[in-house]
Amino acid sequence: MPPFCPSPGGLRARNRPGQAVRRPGRWRDGSLYGVRLVIARCSVDYVGRLKAHLPLATRLLLVKADGSVLVHSDGGSYKPLNWMSPPATLRVSSPEDVDLELGVTEQWTVQSAKTDDRLIINIHEQIHESAHDLGIDPGLIKDGVEADLQRLLAEQIETLGSGFSLIRREYFTAIGPVDILAHDADGATVAIELKRRGDIDGVEQLTRYLELLNRDPLLAPVRGIFAAQQIKPQAKVLAADRGIDCITLDYDAMRGVDDSESRLF
Repeated sequence: MPPFCPSPGGLRARNRPGQAVRRPGRWRDGSLYGVRLVIARCSVDYVGRLKAHLPLATRLLLVKADGSVLVHSDGGSYKPLNWMSPPATLRVSSPEDVDLELGVTEQWTVQSAKTDDRLIINIHEQIHESAHDLGIDPGLIKDGVEADLQRLLAEQIETLGSGFSLIRREYFTAIGPVDILAHDADGATVAIELKRRGDIDGVEQLTRYLELLNRDPLLAPVRGIFAAQQIKPQAKVLAADRGIDCITLDYDAMRGVDDSESRLF
């Protein structure tokens, strides 16, 4: 199958308004695979449970093989401005006459497969387009320090408090593994998320785990502990608001290489 090779002007001129646009690409079982990158002047509307509008500007549109579509700007954050999570379908069509008069040359409609939510992207000018097959991703491999923290804390679980006992490391859930699952002194379940440097994203991750774990009657109620070598102030505020405890870990002390006698304090 030949590699993706877009034409500079796109494939818009010969399509009637509202007609799906056939685009070059690499296809498998009727779906585009690989990642597709488009830089375009566009406006974006999210329609569904929420409504949001991004006015006309130059943005990066990222279409992934899993069906997700993400809209990025050049600054402000590494997170997308708006997105549609998979499973979703992408339909590319020529605009209706009213949109043509506004300068729209192509319209993307990204429809969620689970809800009525839609992401509508009106493209006024396409500046760049390319597609790449990234292959199979091996997944996230934690660096040595974070992996060691998990192992050491599991071995020294009473670091979290007297009476704590380990249930297991890497407790698997449908949305990923919880670093450590334990019982506290009262026998209640505790989910622990470990980071080298704790920020808001880590708290959000633990929040998602807690929401899922608390649906299991054999585990609930489950509370959370966010543990890291350093925890940012914003993360502490968010954790406190969500009833999550924060604990700062001394990695050297846990490894037994901390010389406490040489400390001034």
